[in-house]
Parts: sequence; C-alpha cells; structure tokens
Amino acid sequence: MTETVIRELIHPVIMSGGAGSRLWPLSRQLYPKQLLPLAGERTMIQETAKRVEGARFAPPIVVCNQEHRFLIAEQLREIGIESPTIVLEPVGRNTAPVAAIAALLLAEKEPTALILLMPADHVVLDKEAFANAVEIAAAAAREGAIATFGITPKAPETGYGYIQQGEATSIPGCFRVQRFVEKPDRETAQRYIDAGGYSWNSGIFMFRAKAYLDELENFEPAIVAQCREALAQGRRDLDFFRLDEKAFKASPSKSIDYAVMEQTAHAAMVPVDMGWSDVGSWQSLWETAPHDANGTVAEGDVVALNVKNSYLRSEGPLLAAVGLEDLVIVATHDAVLATRRDATQDVKKIVEEIERSGRHHHIHHRRTYRPWGSFDSIDSGEHFQVKRLTVNPGGKLALQMHHHRAEHWVVVSGTAKVTRGSEVFMLKENESTFVPVGEIHRLENPGAIPLELIEVRSGTYLGEDDIVRIEDHYGR
Repeated sequence: MTETVIRELIHPVIMSGGAGSRLWPLSRQLYPKQLLPLAGERTMIQETAKRVEGARFAPPIVVCNQEHRFLIAEQLREIGIESPTIVLEPVGRNTAPVAAIAALLLAEKEPTALILLMPADHVVLDKEAFANAVEIAAAAAREGAIATFGITPKAPETGYGYIQQGEATSIPGCFRVQRFVEKPDRETAQRYIDAGGYSWNSGIFMFRAKAYLDELENFEPAIVAQCREALAQGRRDLDFFRLDEKAFKASPSKSIDYAVMEQTAHAAMVPVDMGWSDVGSWQSLWETAPHDANGTVAEGDVVALNVKNSYLRSEGPLLAAVGLEDLVIVATHDAVLATRRDATQDVKKIVEEIERSGRHHHIHHRRTYRPWGSFDSIDSGEHFQVKRLTVNPGGKLALQMHHHRAEHWVVVSGTAKVTRGSEVFMLKENESTFVPVGEIHRLENPGAIPLELIEVRSGTYLGEDDIVRIEDHYGR
C-alpha cells in the first residue's frame, strides 16, 4: 500500500432523516431516536460521529431534516465538532438522493473522494471490528467497488433485509454480492442462517464519489439531475446549507439498494460481526442493553420486583413493576407505552392511531426544544399556561410580540436580559417582570450558566403560532 493511499481521508456522511416511530414514546417527529441517548450516555448521532473521528477521517457531512438542524448542531458541538457540514432536507427522499447530494458536494473538489455513508441511529458495540471493516471497504472502493457492510446474523430476524455472499474479490475480507433479499418470513430467515453465506443488510456503504454518481447516472439519471439542481439552487442559512425544495422534492425517492446496489456490477460486501443493531424497536434495544440476573433492563427511576426478560424505562415518573415477564414499559412525562416484547414492531401502528386521533403526542414531547434552549409545559387551563424555560448561555429569543397573550416571567436561576418596549434591564434570581399583550419584547441569557425561569401566559389564545418575529438571531 502506497504512502498516498495510507493518507487518503475517508469522508463520513451521516444520514439523519428518520423519525423512529417504533421507539415511541421516546422518539417523536421533532425529537427522533438519533437525538436520544438510547444506548449510552451520548446520543446516537453523537456516538456515530465519535466512531469516525481522528486523523483517518475528514470532518463529517450530516444530511438531516431541517426541523432538527439546531439540535444536531448543538449535539455535535457538545462532542467537539465545531464546524460540520450540515445539509438540510426540505422533504425526505430516501438514501439514494442523500448519497447523491454528498457525492456531488465532495466531487466538486475531489471526484475520487472516499465516502463512508452511515445512518445516524445505529449501535456499534465493537469499535475495533468496525474500524477493520472500514479499512477493508475502503480498499475495495479504491478498486472501483460500491461496498456495503453485511452483519453476521445472530437469529432469524425478519426486520432486516439479507445479502447473499458471492465469490471473494481481490481484497481480503471482501466478497461480491450474489443477491439482495427482501425482509423474509421467519422460516425463510432460518433457512438463510442454516445455509450460511447470508448477512443482514446494515445500510452502511463505502464508495468513491464519482463511482457512485456514474452508476446512479446509469440507472436513475433523474435523481442525479434533481440533486444537482437542488444544490445549485440551494442557499446558505446561518451554519447550514438548505437544499432547494422544488428541485429536491422532484427527485425520485429510492433507497441505494433499489437505485444502485441491486443493478450494479460493482456491488461488494464486507461481512462483519461488530455488535451492530439498527435499534429499530424496543425489542432490539432490549437485546443490546445490559441485563440483570432476570434478563431485565431497567433505565431511569424504576423499581422492579420479580420481573423477567423485560425492558423498563422511565424518563421522569417512578415506574414500579411487579410480577411481569416479556414486557416493554416505557414512561415519559406525557405518555406511557406497555407492550409485549414480541409485539414491539407494531408500535408504529399505535403512533399512526395517535396521529389519526388528532393528538400531538407523536410530534413532540412535553419538553420542546428551540435553538435558544427548551421549554417544558408544566400546566395549562382555560386562559392560562405555565412553562419552565431554559435559555442556553448566549441564547436569545426572537424580538417579538403577541396579539392575544401576556407573559409573566420569574427567574429561578441565572441572569436574564429583558427587552420590553423601549426598556432594557437585567433580572436575577427571584426577580420577575410582566410583558403586556402587544408589547415588543425579547429574552436573552448573557451569562455563562443556563437561565431557568417560569413563564405564565394568560390570554384568550395561547397557541405557539401567536407570534410576530420582528428580529430573529436564528433566521427563522
């Protein structure tokens, strides 16, 4: 291997577009599973980014839902990634267009750039095995392959697609793809495992930018054309790049598997056993988490007595369980899920029913995140609403006014800088102020610690859409 090859950077591209509805009630549209610490202290996107840091890798490109942009930027900043490239999807268009966007971006300066394409919400327990597989896939990509990572199957899983291994390539540890198989029934999945030579389809890929674009141009030229147009008509938005909505929406919505891998003659697979899970259900999270002597996982404020082979998690209230077996119970501040472990793939159906009923519980938590911090809806009734606001150091709300509500603010901790009409003044702990209906106002945190305050809204209409932004630091 030459010195030039050793030094060649790998460009990680992290896909963060999913909603993870099977992990409701923790995962919701505005706070999906990749932004949650489901398998450790860090969130899943943070863990994904940490797997690809160091001299071997270029700074990551993240392609995400535009609604999550500030949360993702903040979570990456927390782990020391200060200037990632964050591309905003106006609509979801599956993985083939996402890969095309990244390849087009990199190909402008480096047509042969090596791209490692990864979902943001996967668990990888064996980092060394992952690193070894990356090197094998990179070597294959240098030879012109579009390589995918095949996961050594542990059970006849019906929630994954399968890849049948073909003949060996010239790269040790890398094989040609014989065929891709859709998610099978349990009997078929068991046959695959018994026969050997089959792997789970991980959805992780390695390829050169030009090699991928050439193949995509052959099979799905409309995707390349629309992605090229979405970039050309896109624009910078603060620290983000916003794709043009009309052009990107016109792209066909296809996965890499359908658009390229099932048709190309250059498909290769690197089989690897790296403690992988796509955490696609509470069952899969139970499988990867540490168990107690009874096979039970308990996270948060949980008291369990004679509970076997279950997953118990609380994000707030005390969760007490007695005499249970093979169950999943997850409690948040505003919702509780209870299901058998073998039915967790159907949680998505519950989410669909919640949406049909007109509730909001599939969209956001009681705590709602904003670029300046967050607010927790504590109580509400006719003509009043109580919230606890947390404003990050340096954070500032928009200069704004409301037509239908007044606001009372009481500082719990930290220091608040308040603009109210022509006045600008400071509030400290245990001090308060009042903002009348129609008054122009702004709240800022000039301090070095989070600002915590209680906001009491009163008025005839208290919806979040009663806001006129006059000046907004975040460009909303």
